[in-house]
Amino acid sequence: MDFARVLSEVYPLLLRGMVVTVETTIIALVIAVFLGLLACLAGLSHVTPLRLIAKFYIWAIRGTPLLVQTFFIYFGIPQLIQSLGLDFRLSPLMAGVITLSLNAGAYIAEIFRGGIMAVDSGQMEAARSLGLSYYRAMFRIILPQAVRVSIPSLVNQFIISLKDTSIVSVISLGEIVYEAKIYIGRTMQSFATWTIVGLVYLVIITVLSQISKHVEKRLDYGNKNQG
Repeated sequence: MDFARVLSEVYPLLLRGMVVTVETTIIALVIAVFLGLLACLAGLSHVTPLRLIAKFYIWAIRGTPLLVQTFFIYFGIPQLIQSLGLDFRLSPLMAGVITLSLNAGAYIAEIFRGGIMAVDSGQMEAARSLGLSYYRAMFRIILPQAVRVSIPSLVNQFIISLKDTSIVSVISLGEIVYEAKIYIGRTMQSFATWTIVGLVYLVIITVLSQISKHVEKRLDYGNKNQG
């Protein structure tokens, strides 16, 4: 089996798929960070309806497979809207971004909640005693520290979401796995192609993992200096 020939043929397709994979992941995670932060704050809110909505969202997303969520967003939601007499469709890219955003947002909400819980509760009490409102104290004192604590976990979530784009390929999103399947359908070179795809993912994930470890060490070093 000529790996060099397969690599030369599949490389342009995988490069195109990698661009889509990275773009989809970045857009989805930017949205997911804001969504996760809102869900986290709503879950910690004293307003019961907000707290219940946040808990239901996190429970529903974490309790269902990403594949089911993908089909629900891409097929289910448009069908529901079309049943109301409206012409509505989602492109694979839009559906992929929405699905990954909702999925990652639920996990990021828990990451932020853990970061907030890691901050000494006495800091909130001290801020309130100085006259700051709950939300001002949260945004100006607690959240900056919580985000700092959460950065390694957020990088890990980026890695997970990057790999999850391979699942979203089932709705014809043109990422790495989808492009690989197109090539295999033409050439039947399954072993070589999936080996190359696996190596591409291993390289990307290894680089991101090293970045995560470096960030974590820098944060630990900063905490030791402060101590």
